[in-house]
Amino acid sequence: MKIDPEPYYHFKIQLNSLLLTEFNWASPSLWIGVFLILLFLGLSALFSSSENAFFSLSPENLAELNDEDSPQSHTALKLINDPDRQTATRRLLATILLMNNLVNIFIVIYASYLFNQLFDFQHIISPIGIIDINFMIQVVFITFIIVLFGEIIPKIYATRNNTQIVRLMAKPLQLCYLTLKPIIILLVQSSSIFDKHLKSRQHNISVEEISQAIDIADQNKEIEEKHILKGLINFGTTSVKQIMKPRTEVNCLDLETPSLELLKTAIEWTYSRIPIYEENFDNVKGILYIKDLLPHIHEQKEFNWHHLIRPTLFVPEHKKIDALLEEFQEKRVHMAIVVDEYGGTSGIVTMEDILEEVFGEIKDEFDEEDLAFSKLDNHTYIFEGKTSLHDIVKILHLSQDYFDSAREDADTIGGLILEIHKKIPSIGDTIHFDIMTFTIESADNRKIKRIKLELSPQNNEDIT
Repeated sequence: MKIDPEPYYHFKIQLNSLLLTEFNWASPSLWIGVFLILLFLGLSALFSSSENAFFSLSPENLAELNDEDSPQSHTALKLINDPDRQTATRRLLATILLMNNLVNIFIVIYASYLFNQLFDFQHIISPIGIIDINFMIQVVFITFIIVLFGEIIPKIYATRNNTQIVRLMAKPLQLCYLTLKPIIILLVQSSSIFDKHLKSRQHNISVEEISQAIDIADQNKEIEEKHILKGLINFGTTSVKQIMKPRTEVNCLDLETPSLELLKTAIEWTYSRIPIYEENFDNVKGILYIKDLLPHIHEQKEFNWHHLIRPTLFVPEHKKIDALLEEFQEKRVHMAIVVDEYGGTSGIVTMEDILEEVFGEIKDEFDEEDLAFSKLDNHTYIFEGKTSLHDIVKILHLSQDYFDSAREDADTIGGLILEIHKKIPSIGDTIHFDIMTFTIESADNRKIKRIKLELSPQNNEDIT
């Protein structure tokens, strides 16, 4: 197909004639207009850079501004933190965006006016037909100038020099806020209403849903990895009572124990810390660190060891382990005495117990290798009566609240059976709960010692 060169020739002649006759470089209105556009383009750059500068401040930058004794730094901090961080952030953002848009609108309107005064493209016929050349040039040229010099370059500069821009623009932004305060407050309140509406429509994801998502997200993921992820998810909901060692299993010493007997016992037990009580375990006086006994390890006669006892940390049973971990870190201790609502001692909890909730069993050179349970097949397990329900739900991959409907105050599988059966069962008795059947394999007239737990095969696919 041949292109007729005639329209292009006439378009070029008309454009050259227009530029030569209408464009006057000596016109005062031209230079005043260019100056105003450059001035407002500079203001646009400053407001755009302010947005990046204020919202890219790191804690180190804030500390630097706080340490400075200058009006600019104080004003900047006030813009960020007054009256509260969230409200101040919205107010500052509204001020910057409002001023930036007002400046950009002025640039667009005045540049359009200047173009119309200097050029007249209304009678030019383009090679592709009759179009609004004026509009095309204004859109392309003005958009390019505003985006490049009013947005991109200033924001790149502000990211690298944020504190300088913050100091420079703190006072002007405060003045802009005070000048346009009614409009800015209206914008902030409108955004708050919209934010509340969005929050009301958000779906709150439960811990159980996240746990199920971990199970189905990656079927190839190792079991240990899933346990760690689930441990992290349940970390803030697990109580001290669920992970503590009960008082019946705690090795502790009387305050009246002779020093030589104390040394012998400490060597036999191989513990690094031993609770010390007076008269009974409900009156714990402190914790004895074995490393404090090392200077006396070769003593042949009695010595006073009471001054070696360190103060202990007492925590309630229902304290969450994430809060306990923070308290351990803050007070630099590794063991706490767990007390019940009446002030009696329920047991002890250690840093190791907390870490095991996330990473699983931690074995050291003194730990015995005997298992807390035995797995006979995919449906049958043998548990000690003292095994905690918290451990059982992890072993069987159940939800944390699986036993809540029947457990009452029970913490162990033996206690659960007592709550269901309402009395101490005899050897061979069977107790049913949901998809489980408990068979008593060993018991006496005081407690249940060993239980066989059987799962219904048809309901076991999701557990194993």
